[in-house]
Amino acid sequence: MFVFVVLGSVALVATPALLWWALSGDRTAAVVSRNLTTGLGAHVDVRDAVLARSARERTLEPMVERWAERARRLTPAGRLDALEHRILLAGTPQAWTFERVLAGKLVLAVTGLVLGLLMVLSDPGSLSVLVLIGAPLLGWFGPDGLLAGQASRRQEAIRAALPDMLDQVTIGVEAGLGFEASLARTARSGEGPLADELLRTLQDVQAGMSRGEALKRLVDRAELDELKHFVLAVVQAESYGIPIAQVLRVQSAELRVRRRQRAEERAQELPVKILFPLMLCVLPALFIVLLGPAAMNIKEAFAL
Repeated sequence: MFVFVVLGSVALVATPALLWWALSGDRTAAVVSRNLTTGLGAHVDVRDAVLARSARERTLEPMVERWAERARRLTPAGRLDALEHRILLAGTPQAWTFERVLAGKLVLAVTGLVLGLLMVLSDPGSLSVLVLIGAPLLGWFGPDGLLAGQASRRQEAIRAALPDMLDQVTIGVEAGLGFEASLARTARSGEGPLADELLRTLQDVQAGMSRGEALKRLVDRAELDELKHFVLAVVQAESYGIPIAQVLRVQSAELRVRRRQRAEERAQELPVKILFPLMLCVLPALFIVLLGPAAMNIKEAFAL
């Protein structure tokens, strides 16, 4: 009975929001057109400009900002900096902005608290108290776990693509291209988070930032030891006048060796990882198939 009450409450609360979301639609083209034509006329009516915005912009975004402000007040400054850094490591997804993550944490925590209170009121017990304590904590720290997982997957993707990227940059430099031109060619021909980060680094250089500073920011956005060593070698080569092609060749060979070592390490971990599924899933079924008929025959023999 309690499950149906909870599901009915959630459906009652979610249905108007989903209906409004569906009817409001996404007016990306209208928003872009409005932004391009803003200020061209002689007179701009503020009321018309506000009403021209979609229902999502007029209602949802201010609501997200208010929830995010409340969550910011409840979160220590150190945790806010850590959350912002985690979002940066995750690649700063468009759907996972800092304000949305803060608002989502608070909304999920409040939802978990309400569900826990409903469960305690309907069926008091140790399980209900556990849900009352665990559900808000899960709602509050759940987005952190999702961001950490996204950041970890992104780092693994960058680590896997880094040796091939460095090989392409080395070939371009040895063919006569400059370092930045070779980076640009490699970034445009590649896909994935590493290519996006290289393009962002080149944009920083074009905006007036020095090459060393742009590469250091690249390291801060990825936090990979392999990338850090590569950037350090490039910066030192630029400082001491060492040919960049020679440095790139050495770094490329070192990254290939590290990739092979990681593959061998994962291969050595495989027997340990497969041990528990083998003992818990495969061996019991095998024993039942092999020893089951014998056990039944022994039982029948003793029954006589």
